[in-house]
Amino acid sequence: MTTKTINNEWISLHEIDSILKENHLIELSESTRTVIQKCRTYLDEKVARNERLIYGVNTGFGSLCNTAISTEDLEQLQTNLVLSHACGTGEEVPSDLVKRMILLKVLGISHGHSGVQVETVERLIFFFNNNIVPVVYQQGSLGASGDLAPLAHLSLPLIGEGEVYVNGVRMSSKDMNLKYNLQPIVLRSKEGLALLNGTQFMSAYASYSVSNAEKLFNQFNQIAAISLEGYDGRTEPFGVSVNAIRKQNGQIAVAKIMRDLLVGSEIASQEKAHVQDPYSFRCIPQVHGASLDAILYVKEIVEREVNAVTDNPTVFPDEDLVVSAGNFHGQPLAISMDFLAIAVAELGSVSERRVYKLISGTRNLPAFLVANPGLNSGFMIPQYTCASIVSQNKQLCSPASVDTIDSSNGQEDHVSMGANAATKLYRVIQNCYTIQAIEILNATQAFEFRRPLKSSTQIESLVSKYRKEVAFLEKDQFLQPLIAKSRDFVVNL
Repeated sequence: MTTKTINNEWISLHEIDSILKENHLIELSESTRTVIQKCRTYLDEKVARNERLIYGVNTGFGSLCNTAISTEDLEQLQTNLVLSHACGTGEEVPSDLVKRMILLKVLGISHGHSGVQVETVERLIFFFNNNIVPVVYQQGSLGASGDLAPLAHLSLPLIGEGEVYVNGVRMSSKDMNLKYNLQPIVLRSKEGLALLNGTQFMSAYASYSVSNAEKLFNQFNQIAAISLEGYDGRTEPFGVSVNAIRKQNGQIAVAKIMRDLLVGSEIASQEKAHVQDPYSFRCIPQVHGASLDAILYVKEIVEREVNAVTDNPTVFPDEDLVVSAGNFHGQPLAISMDFLAIAVAELGSVSERRVYKLISGTRNLPAFLVANPGLNSGFMIPQYTCASIVSQNKQLCSPASVDTIDSSNGQEDHVSMGANAATKLYRVIQNCYTIQAIEILNATQAFEFRRPLKSSTQIESLVSKYRKEVAFLEKDQFLQPLIAKSRDFVVNL
C-alpha cells in the first residue's frame, strides 16, 4: 500500500482525492515533525514564563477571552473545550467525508503554527491509516471560529470520548482504545483550540464538491451530446468561430468538447429539417461553459484553503509572536460554495429542459419516447421527478453566506454560515447525479429512434456501456429500478 508523506509542500485537490480513493497511508516527514515540535516547545516555554495572557492558551474562549486560567488548569481547559463544544445535531456526516476531514486537519496543523504535540498529529494519522472514523454530525457549525461543533466531535476520540466507526463498525472511543491498546491523548495548552478552530468541515465538503462538480460537468457534456443526437440537433452552435468571438473561456472549451464528442457522427451530419434548436441544446456551450468557469474559480479558492493554516491563535516561533486573528473565518469558502451550488444546479436545470424536449413528441420522436403512447405513459413521469429535483436545487441555492447571527455574547459578531453552504452544496451535487441519470435514460431511449444511423465512436461506446445496465424500454414497466440503475451508472462512470 502506498504511503503519502506530509511534508508541508503544496498539495492539490487531485492529490487529496487520490489519497482517499486509493486508500493510501499517510505519514509525517522528519522535517514536518521538527517544525511541529519547534512550535510546541516555543509555546511551552512562553507559557512557563507567564509573560502575558494569550487567547485560548491561558484564557477562556469566545467572550471569556479576558478570563485568566491558572497554569495547573491549562490541560483541563483544553479537555473541557472539546467536551463542551461537541454539540452537533442532525444527520451524521458521511464517513468518507469525515475521513477527508481527518486528512485536512492533519495537513492544517502540521505547518508549525498551531502549537500541537507531535503525538496528537500522529494519533490522527493512526485514525486515518486504520480507517477509524469519528461520528460527526452535520449541524452545529456557524462557519466562523472554525467548524467548532463538528471538529469537536472529530476530536473527541483523541481524549477517549465520543464514538467511532472502525472499518464500518460503530463503537465507543473507549472500546476503540482497548481494541488498539491506546491511551487517550492528554491535550496540552492550546491544543483543543487548534483542533476545534479551523475550516476542515467546510473544506472537506468543498473539496469533495469541487471534484464531483468536475465529474458532473464532464458527464453532462457527454450526456448532452447523446440528447442532441436523439433530438436530431444541429452542430453549428458548437463551431469555432461563433464561440471564439464571445471570448468566454468556458464556452470555448465546451464548444470544443461537443465538437470532439460528435466527430464522425452520421446523425449529426445528416440534413436537418429545422433551422435552429431550443436553447437547452443550442446554448450548451454558453450554459455549461459558465458553470465550468465557476467550478475552476472555486477550485482555486478551495485548493488554497486546504494548504492553509486556519486555526487561532497562530504561533510564529521565529518572530516570537502569538497572534489572535481570524483565519478560521469561513467566508472565502462560504461564498465559493454558494457559487458552486448555483453553477452545478444550472447544469442540472438545463439538463431537465433537454429531457422535456425529448419527450415532447417532436422531431419524429414518439410522445414520451414509447410505442403506442396513451396505452403506455413511457417517460412522462421521470420528467416530473427531474423537475421536482431541479426545483429543490433552486431552493438549496439560496445563499447561506449572506446570513450571520451574533454568537458568544457578541464577541463573534459576524459568521459565515459556511457549514450550511457546505451541506446544501452536497445535496445539490447528489441531486444532480439523479438528474443526470434521468437525462441519460431519456437520451439513450430517443437515440435508438435514430437507427440505423450511427453516432460518433465516443457516443456509441458510452451508449453501449449504458445498455449493459439499462435496456431500451419497449412498453411501460416499473421505472424506479431503472432510474436507480441509471444513477449507479453515472455515479460510477
